[in-house]
Amino acid sequence: MIDGSMQSFALTLDKFLEHAAKWHPRAEVVTAREGGRIERIGYADLMARSKRVSVVLESFGTRRGDRVATLAWNSQAHVEVWYAIMGIGAVCHTLNPRLTGAQLASMAAQSQVRTLVVSADLVPLAREIAERVSAITQILVIDAPGDFVPAANVRPLEPLIAEADCDIVWGEFDETAPSGLCFTSGTTGAPKGVTYTHRSSYLHTLRLLQTDVMAVSGMDAVLVVVPMFHANAWGLPFAVPAVGGKLVLPGRQADGASLAKLIRAEDVTVAVGVPTVWLGLIEHLEATGGDVPSLKRIIMGGAPLPPALIDRIESRLGVKIQTSWGMTELSPSGTVSPPGDTGRSAALSGRPAIGVDLLLTDADGVALPEQRDVEGHLRVRGAAVIDRYFGHDESALDADGWFGTGDLARIDGHGNLIITGRAKDLIKSGGEWINPAEIEAVVGALPEVSLAAVIGRADAKWGERPILLVETRGEEAISDEALLAPLQARFAPWWIPDAIYRLPNMPLASTGKIDKMRLRSEYSEG
Repeated sequence: MIDGSMQSFALTLDKFLEHAAKWHPRAEVVTAREGGRIERIGYADLMARSKRVSVVLESFGTRRGDRVATLAWNSQAHVEVWYAIMGIGAVCHTLNPRLTGAQLASMAAQSQVRTLVVSADLVPLAREIAERVSAITQILVIDAPGDFVPAANVRPLEPLIAEADCDIVWGEFDETAPSGLCFTSGTTGAPKGVTYTHRSSYLHTLRLLQTDVMAVSGMDAVLVVVPMFHANAWGLPFAVPAVGGKLVLPGRQADGASLAKLIRAEDVTVAVGVPTVWLGLIEHLEATGGDVPSLKRIIMGGAPLPPALIDRIESRLGVKIQTSWGMTELSPSGTVSPPGDTGRSAALSGRPAIGVDLLLTDADGVALPEQRDVEGHLRVRGAAVIDRYFGHDESALDADGWFGTGDLARIDGHGNLIITGRAKDLIKSGGEWINPAEIEAVVGALPEVSLAAVIGRADAKWGERPILLVETRGEEAISDEALLAPLQARFAPWWIPDAIYRLPNMPLASTGKIDKMRLRSEYSEG
C-alpha cells in the first residue's frame, strides 16, 4: 500500500507578504513622519519595493545565510528591508539604537555584519559602529531626506531602489534556515544572540493570530509601538500582513500627542507596546481632553503592571487591556491574556496557547509535583523557543529539553501565569533589561569605592529604575557626579541609576556576598 501525501510547502516568512500582496493588495502600511505627515502604501506595492531592495542587497554581495544589520525605527522602509533580507535567505540582525556604539559594535562583530541599514537620524551612531567593525563596508540609509549628502560607503537606499529590477524570486530555501538575530541580556546578564528561523517565526505568527491570543483580523488597524528592533516587534510585522490588516507604524513619534493624533487619523483598533507608552497617551489626553474612540484593545508587555495603571487606562480610554509575558528567547510571546477575559488581575500574564508549554521546577530543575498555586522556577519549551544561543556550541536547554527563563512564577488554577520575581538580579525598566553587574563592576573599580550594589526600585512609569548603593573606603570622599561619570561614558542613558545611597556598612550575607535581599527590602520601594 502506498500512502497519500501532502504538498511540500516551506513555512518561510516571505509568504506572509506575498499572501498580503495577492489577496489584500490595497490594505495599507501607514507610517507617521515628523511634522504630522503620513505616508501610506498598499501591500502589493510594498512587496514590489521590497523585492527591489533584495536586488540591491544582492548587488552588494549579500548571499543566503549572511547577516544584514538594521538600526532603524518602525517605518515602511524598515518593513521593506526586513522582508528583502529574509526573502533571499539572509538573516536580519536588528540592532537597538538605545544602546551605545561600543555595545552595538560588539554584537555586529559577532554576527560578522558587512551591510548596515540605518534610519537617517541614526547615521552618526552607524558610523561609530562601522569605525569599530572593519567588516562593515556598506551603510544604506532609509527614510533619508531629499537633501541627504552621500559619503564614502554611506548612501541613501531610495535611489538604489528606483534603479533596481524587481524580478527576483523569494524563498526556495529550507524553512529551518535562520531568518533573524536579536541580542538580549537574557537570563544571565551577558548579551547573547537569539537566532530565529523561518519555521519558528511562521509558527509563532500563527499562534499570535489565535482568538485567545492577539486575535488580529483583516478588519483591524494595528498600531505597532513596540520597536522592530525588539524581538521582531512581537511578531506583528508578520501577523498583520498575514490577515491583510492595516499596519500602522509611528516612526520616532511615540509621544502621547503624536499617538493620539495617529490613532484618531487611522482609526486604530489594536495598539501594542510597553506600559510607559500608554501612560504618556493618558497624560496627554488628561491634559488636553479628547478621546480615541476607535481603539478597542491595548496589548501590553515588558513589565508587571500596577493594577491602578490598568484601571486608569481602561477607564480613560474605554479599552480592554491584554497583559502578556514573553522573552526574546521565546520569539517573544509566551503567554497573553485572552481579549475576552473579565475580572482578571493585573498580575496575571495570561495562559500559554498551543505551541508553547510551561513547567515549574525547584532550584535544581526538578519538576514540582504540583504545578498550580505554588511558586517555582519557570521553564518553557515550544516550536518558537530557543535551542542554543548564537555562536554557542552548548545547548541552552536542560536534559529534558526545557529552557530556564530565570523567572520565578506561579500558575493559578485557571492556568494563568503570574511572574513573582526573577532568579537573577536583572532590572527591567520600560521593557528593557539593565544588568546591575556591569554597573557594579565599573563603580566598584573606582579607588574611592569599597563595595557597590545596584538594585531595582519600583517606578510608576518605567516599572523599575536602578539605584546605586555604595560603601566608600575609609574617609575618602567622592561626589555623585564622579560616581556616575564613568557610567555615562560607557552605558546608554537609561542605564544610569536614578539615585545614589551611601551606606556606612554594606550588608553582607553569610556567604560574604552583598545581601541584596536586605537591600531590596529597605530600598526597593523608595
